[in-house]
Amino acid sequence: MAGSTLGTVFSVSTWGESHGKGVGVVIDGCPAGLPLTEQDIQIYLNRRKPGQSRFTTPRKEDDTVEILSGVFEGRTTGTPISLMVRNTSQRSKDYSEIASYYRPGHADYTYDCKYGFRDYTGGGRSSGRETIGRVAAGAVAAKILQEMGITITAYTKSIGPVEIDYNRFDLSQMEQNAVNMPDPLAAELAMAHLDVCRAKEDSCGGVVECIIKGVPAGVGEPCFDKLSANLAKTVFSIGAVKGFELGDGFDVAKMHGSANNDPFGMEDGHVKKLSNHSGGTLGGISDGSDILFRAAFKPTPSISQEQHTVNKSGEEITVSVKGRHDPIIAPRAVVVVECMAALTVLDLMMVGMTSRLDRMKEFWAKPMMPEK
Repeated sequence: MAGSTLGTVFSVSTWGESHGKGVGVVIDGCPAGLPLTEQDIQIYLNRRKPGQSRFTTPRKEDDTVEILSGVFEGRTTGTPISLMVRNTSQRSKDYSEIASYYRPGHADYTYDCKYGFRDYTGGGRSSGRETIGRVAAGAVAAKILQEMGITITAYTKSIGPVEIDYNRFDLSQMEQNAVNMPDPLAAELAMAHLDVCRAKEDSCGGVVECIIKGVPAGVGEPCFDKLSANLAKTVFSIGAVKGFELGDGFDVAKMHGSANNDPFGMEDGHVKKLSNHSGGTLGGISDGSDILFRAAFKPTPSISQEQHTVNKSGEEITVSVKGRHDPIIAPRAVVVVECMAALTVLDLMMVGMTSRLDRMKEFWAKPMMPEK
């Protein structure tokens, strides 16, 4: 299966299916010397695991990560890091009937067309459980970025018609509600909206916003590996993402150049943008300001309402999807968005280390010696 590997220098390959023995990731290109424990990764996995509220699937999984290789005496060795999470709560019988038909909004039909058959238990490789490998690898990338003063924070910006009010913006409130909204009033309204959706056996979409702080100017590669382009690709690779925008995004189509352009000024002897309509990049390269983007998530396609579809015999039928499913994807995807951003930024920073000869000479001027 092509398409399961991401990155040029900091490379990650995810593996596993929703109802297989486990899911995981292999990381290649991680520098030696990073202090790393399973708990460093578990903190991130705990944020995405199921069964934590009435707005997530009731599937109960501990999602306990195991470091299988690449770490010795608490530090990375520079060799491939293999991470695994074992599946412990599969209920494949819930999915047995979908082997014969195509669920609306799912990848059943396209997987059949591409591969000739599919793993229908829990969606197989197209399941949201595939993101465990992304989050585990992203936790490692995020820790490296933190060593360089770079932080990544995502949150739920909107759920259905309910949007946060930036006048009430408080990141500490995210942990106080079940929908990861930094606005307590919006969170209450959003949860009420989701309860209505659940009562109607329906689901709801949402938007996740992400802020990356501390990225220096100069990260990104023209023309096809722009920071903006790679962020769009990696975020779009998350299942259920249907839209991506950076900075003012689609609103720039309604603006004039005089309003959209970010003027420059000087601050403490350094060039600085005085506004940030561009979202932290110019020419696809980081400009030293905060990187701000949003991802739109579609409603969960698995709903209990009756829907029209066809079976593999070509007969038109009506189905009601069984199984354990989230009524909304966006809140649990917050940490996935953070981790995809971490993987993207770190890889491009490592690629960019060869952009200037003076930096290479400076790096190699000091002999490589063993630690004392």
